[in-house]
Amino acid sequence: MFVLFEEDGAFKTGSLLADNDASLQVETVSGKRAKIKAANVLLRFREPAASVLLDAAEPLAEGIEAEFLWECAGDGEFSFLDFARDYYGHEASPLEATAILLALHAAPVYFHRKGKGRFRKAPADILAAALAGLEKKRQQALAIERMVETLKAGALPPEFPPLLRELLYKPDRNKPETKALEAACADLGVAAVQLLARCGAIRSAHDYHYQRFLHEYFPRGTGFADVPVPDPDAGLARAEVRAFSIDDAATTEIDDAFSVVALPGIGWRVGIHIAAPGLGIRPGSPLDAIARERLSTVYMPGSKITMLPDAVVERYTLSAGRDCPAVSMYLTVTPELEIVGHESRLEIVPVVANLRHHEIEPLFNDATLAAGLPDFPFRDELRLLWQLACACEGRRGKPSAVQGVNDYNFAIVGDLADAENCRVEIEERKRGSPLDKLVAELMIVANSTWGGLLADKNVAAIYRAQTAGKARMTTSPLPHEGLGVAQYAWSSSPLRRYVDLINQWQLISHLQDLTPHFGGKGKNSNDALFAAMRDFDLTYAAYAEYQRGMERYWCLRWLRQHGLSAIDATVRRENLVKLDHLPLVQRVPSLPELPPGQRVRLALGGMDELTLELDCRYVETLGAAEAVADDEVTDD
Repeated sequence: MFVLFEEDGAFKTGSLLADNDASLQVETVSGKRAKIKAANVLLRFREPAASVLLDAAEPLAEGIEAEFLWECAGDGEFSFLDFARDYYGHEASPLEATAILLALHAAPVYFHRKGKGRFRKAPADILAAALAGLEKKRQQALAIERMVETLKAGALPPEFPPLLRELLYKPDRNKPETKALEAACADLGVAAVQLLARCGAIRSAHDYHYQRFLHEYFPRGTGFADVPVPDPDAGLARAEVRAFSIDDAATTEIDDAFSVVALPGIGWRVGIHIAAPGLGIRPGSPLDAIARERLSTVYMPGSKITMLPDAVVERYTLSAGRDCPAVSMYLTVTPELEIVGHESRLEIVPVVANLRHHEIEPLFNDATLAAGLPDFPFRDELRLLWQLACACEGRRGKPSAVQGVNDYNFAIVGDLADAENCRVEIEERKRGSPLDKLVAELMIVANSTWGGLLADKNVAAIYRAQTAGKARMTTSPLPHEGLGVAQYAWSSSPLRRYVDLINQWQLISHLQDLTPHFGGKGKNSNDALFAAMRDFDLTYAAYAEYQRGMERYWCLRWLRQHGLSAIDATVRRENLVKLDHLPLVQRVPSLPELPPGQRVRLALGGMDELTLELDCRYVETLGAAEAVADDEVTDD
C-alpha cells in the first residue's frame, strides 16, 4: 500500500509501513522513514508505484485547463477526490485524482485552498481582478524585456526621459524602468550611471555630479523667493576709519575688513569690521527662513550657491567705496604689540578698498617683508597687522596655518553649461603666507573674544570646540585646543554661514541691551538653537564633501587636458599618495611599503569622470623621503 501526503506545502509519496490511526509510519521514495499525521494523507493507493505517481500525473495536470475546471466547479467547498469523480464521470484512478489535485493546486488564482486536498473556486469578481493583475504583470515583464534590450543596444527607452533624475539619483526599485535598468546593468557588468551615459542620458559628467547634489540638497532649485531687502537699523554712528578688506578675486560675500588708527602715546587702535546682515535680517523673517534652509554658501570650482539672495549680499557686503553696516571690534594695541583692551560696536564703516590676493601678494610676501616693502597702498597698515598677527600667533603657541601644505585655486575657462568644452586652470599656492596669517590671526582674535564675551554675559551661542583632537559644534564655550584659545564662536562670516548669523544676532542683542532671540527662558528657543547647530553641522559637512568631489572631478579633467601618462607624487601613508601640483589624494594598490614623505613616480591609467575613479600604477621611487605636513585644516 502506498500513500500520497502533504508535508511542508509539498506533495510526497511513500510506502505505508504501519497505520496507527492518528499517525502513519511511511518510507518515502528517497528511502527516508518518517512519521506523518493521518490528517496529512490525501490518497491511499496500490498502483502505480509510489515513485511513479507524481511524475506520471504531472503531464496529465498540465493538459487540464484551469479556466475549464473553474467553470465545472460548484460554488461550495469541495474535495479534489469528489471533483475528480465529477470531472471524469467515473471513480477516478489514483493517477487521475492526483492529476486533478496538481491542477487545482497549480491554479491559486482560480481556486482557493480551504484545507488539505480541499478547495473552493474564486468568486467571479475576484477572479477577474486577479486575471487582470496577471495580465498586467505579463505586459510589464514584456516591457521590461524590451527596455533591457534597448538599453543593451545603447539607446534610451521612451519611458526613461521623464524619470532620468529619479533613475540617476534615487531609483524606485518597484518601478519597471528601474528593474529594466538593473537587469541591463547586470547583463553588461556596468554601473547604472555608466550605462545611462552610454545611452546619451547624461549631458556631461559635471552636469551629473551637479544635478545629483541639487537633487538631494536643492530639490526646488537654487533660485530665491522674491523677498524684500531689509535695511539695517537706523541711527548707527559712522566710524572715523578707512577700512579695507583682503580676499581672493572671486569673493563677493566680503564679510570682514580691517582698519588701523594711530593712538599717540598709546599705540594703535586696530579695527576688525564684520559685515552685519543681522542688523537687517530678523529671526523668524522670510530671509531667516531662506538662510536657515540653506545654512551655508556652497562652493565649487567655477561657481557657488549663496546662502542669501544676491541683492541681500550686495546690500551688506563690505564693498569698497561704500558706507557699510558692521559689527566692529576695536583692539587697543601697544607698541610692543600687546592687546590691552577691546571694545565692540554697531556702526557704519566706510570701506575704502577691497584688496585682492593676486594684486597684493607680489608686493607683500615673506621675501618683500625681509627685504623691505615697496611703496603701495595700505603698506604700513598691512605691515602692522602682520606684526600683530605674528605676536598673537606666538602668544597662542599654535600656528594659524599648517606649514608645508598648499592651497589650490581653480579657474574654469568657459561656460559651465557646456562643461565638456571648458578648460581648467589650477594654481598652487603656498598656505601660510603673510596675508593668510594676517587674516587668520585677526579672525581668531575676533571669534575667540566675542565667544568669551557672550559666555561671560550668559548669552547663548554656538561654539566650535576641539578637545582630545576632535572638533565639533557645541553650545558650551569649550576650548579649541587646535587654535589654543579658551573658546571659539564662529562670528566672522554671517553672509555665508548660518551659525555666524545666529552668533551675530546674539551679539547684537547684547550690544543693544535686548533680550537674545536664542537661549531665552522658553524651551522652544533652546530647541531651535540646538536644531540649527545640528543641521548646520551635517549640512556644512555635506557641502564640503561635494566641494571636494567637484575638485577631484576638475583634477581628473586637468590630467586629461594635459594628456599626462605619468606624474610624481608623495606618499602619505600605506598606499595613499598625493599627486604633485593637484589637491588629489589617490590610492595606489601597487605601491610598495614606503615611509610617509617618500617621493614616487606613477603611471596614469584609465579615469572615469562619472565615478571619479583614477587608476594609478607605481613606477619607481624618487630620492629620499621628505617631511609630510599634517594637512588637517584649522578653523577660520
